[in-house]
Amino acid sequence: MHAEHTCGPGFVFMTGRGRHRRHHWGGGPGFGPGGPRARRGDVRAAILALLAEEPRNGYQLMQELNERTQGVWRPSPGAVYPALSLLEDEGLIKAEESDGSRVFALTDAGRKHVEENAETIGKPWEKVTEGVPDAELALREHVRQLLEAVFQVGRTGDAEQIEKAKAVLADARKAIYRLLAGE
Repeated sequence: MHAEHTCGPGFVFMTGRGRHRRHHWGGGPGFGPGGPRARRGDVRAAILALLAEEPRNGYQLMQELNERTQGVWRPSPGAVYPALSLLEDEGLIKAEESDGSRVFALTDAGRKHVEENAETIGKPWEKVTEGVPDAELALREHVRQLLEAVFQVGRTGDAEQIEKAKAVLADARKAIYRLLAGE
């Protein structure tokens, strides 16, 4: 048996064994699609644009896109690493070993490609956040910071600290629902 709860305009959360349907918020745990979805070609363009700034490894590319979109776009390794391989096969990037990590950099052909296609490549991360209200992006940043603190307590806190953190989170959840209820 599933129960549906409406949590605001266009936001439905199904409890039980049902799937969680979310609207408007994008990326990350608990958030569904928000803003325009990134297309497969956007990952390629984003990688080229970021590597034009400086060499990076795959993890750094994913983290940078996540940060530049305030969590709206979190490309997966399953999207980034195949794109890196393809760009390497095309001779646009090359992999180098740096401090035990595989770092990617543009080749001369890659730099020329980025320069010649600068308008087309653009900054794909800006397209992803286009139309997402600033207030929502700011709220996302607060959620991200809260999650960092919660994970830190989970990793390093003792049993008492973890119990206190759980109580704080339960109180915060209730307070937010009271806000939605107009209290």
